[in-house]
Amino acid sequence: MSLGCLHLLHNILTIRSISPRFNLFHFNSRVRNCSGRSMNQAKLGTMANGTSNCYSSKVVINDPQLLHQKKAAIRLAGPSKFQVIADFDNTLTKFWVDGSRGQSSHALLQQENPEYNAKRDELFNYYHPIEYDPQLPVDEKTKLMEEWWGKTHGLLIEGGLTYDAIRNSVASAVIAFREGVVELFEFLEERDIPVLIFSAGLADIIEEVLRQKLHRTFKNVKIVSNRMKFDENGNLVSFTGKLIHSLNKNEHALDMAASLHDHLGEVDDHMIDSASVKKRTNVLLLGDHMGDLRMSDGLDYDTRISVGFLNHNIENSLDSYRKGFDIVYLDDAPMSGVVKLVSELFSPASN
Repeated sequence: MSLGCLHLLHNILTIRSISPRFNLFHFNSRVRNCSGRSMNQAKLGTMANGTSNCYSSKVVINDPQLLHQKKAAIRLAGPSKFQVIADFDNTLTKFWVDGSRGQSSHALLQQENPEYNAKRDELFNYYHPIEYDPQLPVDEKTKLMEEWWGKTHGLLIEGGLTYDAIRNSVASAVIAFREGVVELFEFLEERDIPVLIFSAGLADIIEEVLRQKLHRTFKNVKIVSNRMKFDENGNLVSFTGKLIHSLNKNEHALDMAASLHDHLGEVDDHMIDSASVKKRTNVLLLGDHMGDLRMSDGLDYDTRISVGFLNHNIENSLDSYRKGFDIVYLDDAPMSGVVKLVSELFSPASN
């Protein structure tokens, strides 16, 4: 076992000795030797001091008693009072794809004019560290995120983006859904439970990813994101609705979003009925970023179970994630744990 693994075990034991309510449940019964693990069970990273760290697939539950109480309340209210709010990039999709860093719905986009790809990369390199800077006040960061998204959208229009470029970009992209996403959507669809995908990315790209990677539709899945407007020749001419960025994607955005495309391409002639959505006051929230916890802002919910996917930088981020989320899945875990959770909530055997 490497020094990184021993260091991790020491940290876990230290955390458990300090906080008796902190629970670490392994999908596997033991921590695997780094050299013996498979790629989808553990990832090899590099710590700041240059030593390796490794993690077996595991789930962290900060307060099991509180989680049990929340599950009981949601089960009692039933599926008619329930909704799922999910982030897209690195939450529904994998962080790692075949050993390579998966692309986001924004990053996968390749314009036909490479000069504009380079300009968008420059913006990313400047603003991305700001997005994750814990020292920067939220109001200041929000203004900078609006600035970043606005400039990026401007470059897409100026660079002559076409829908063909979106289709081709998705076809060649390094992006894949977590194992279990289809099963989750199917389970929720059978019970008429809405899934709202909140994304600061681009709705048109997300729909194309769903179309090409899942090859099917779900009538209960709605996308709340930035939507493009194309002319009759498939050229991008503008964006519809107000700007949705990483710090304002929440239930308030239901009122900000443009008309949604239902069934992956067929235009829905009305906006999401936010009034009926807001009557569903029990929420399962799925995200990979601490800011995703704000996706339920604007909803006066009764009970919320929050699930966080901590895909990387685990040692530095685990403490804040376990305090923020009810459940934290580590190391790019599959969606099977969430499928099990909703099955416990609404399967007949659980009633």
